[in-house]
Amino acid sequence: MWTEQTVQKLRQMRLHGMADAVVNQAERTDVQGLGFEERLALIVDAEWNARENRRLTRLLKEARLKIPQACLEDIDYTHSRGLEKSLMRSFSAGNWLNAHHNILITGPTGVGKSYIACALGNFACRQGRTTRYFRTSRIMSELAMARGDGSFQRVLSKLAKTEVLILDDFGLSPLTSNQCTDLMEVIDDRTNAVTIIASQLPIENWYATFEDPTTADAILDRLVHNAYKIRLTGESMRKIRGFLTEDSAETRE
Repeated sequence: MWTEQTVQKLRQMRLHGMADAVVNQAERTDVQGLGFEERLALIVDAEWNARENRRLTRLLKEARLKIPQACLEDIDYTHSRGLEKSLMRSFSAGNWLNAHHNILITGPTGVGKSYIACALGNFACRQGRTTRYFRTSRIMSELAMARGDGSFQRVLSKLAKTEVLILDDFGLSPLTSNQCTDLMEVIDDRTNAVTIIASQLPIENWYATFEDPTTADAILDRLVHNAYKIRLTGESMRKIRGFLTEDSAETRE
C-alpha cells in the first residue's frame, strides 16, 4: 500500500522517473538486499536519466536537423575526401563548444558537408546545447518576413540565445544588401556562441557572394578568425554508395 501511495505522490510531483524506479524495485528481488542509500541512489539516477532523455528529445526536436540521426561516431572515413579523422575525433571532447569556435565546412556537392554539420549539431544537443539548423536561403527569408511583421528583434533574440547555429548551403545565391545587413545582425550577436557553415564555395570565394563589401568584411572577420576549417574533396558520397549498391546487386545476381 505504501508503495502505491508513494508512487502516486511522485507522479503528482512529476517525478515520473523516480516513480517508475520505485515500481521497478518493488517487482525485483535482486535489489532487496541493497542498503537504503544504494536503493535511493538507483531511484535518483532513474529520475536524472529520464530528465536528461526528455531534454535531449526536446533539443533535437527544436534543432530541426536536416539529418537528425547523423552522429560523429558514424562518420564514414573509408573513402578519401580530405577528412581528418583526428580532427573529427577531437570534436568529441567538446572543447569547440566551450571555446566558441566556429566550424566552416566546404567542398563539392554530395561529399557529406550537411551530414558532418548535422553530426556536430547532434553532438551539441547531447551536450545540452541549444541548436538550430537552417538552409541559408530559409533563414534569410524568415528574417525578411520578421522585419515585415515586426518580430525581427524577437527572432534575433532567439537566434542570439541559440548556442549552435548551423547555416547550410551558404553561398548558393548572392546576398543582397538588405540580406547582408540582416546576416550581420545575426552573426554580430554570436560572440559567445558557435556558428557552423556548410558551403560548396571555398572560403576565399565567400566575399564575392555579398553585395555589400563593407558588411562582408565584418561578417567574414567574425566567422573565420576563430574557426576550424574542414575542406572536403572527392566524389559525391551518394554517387559512390550508388555504385556500391549496384555492385552488390550484380554480385547477388
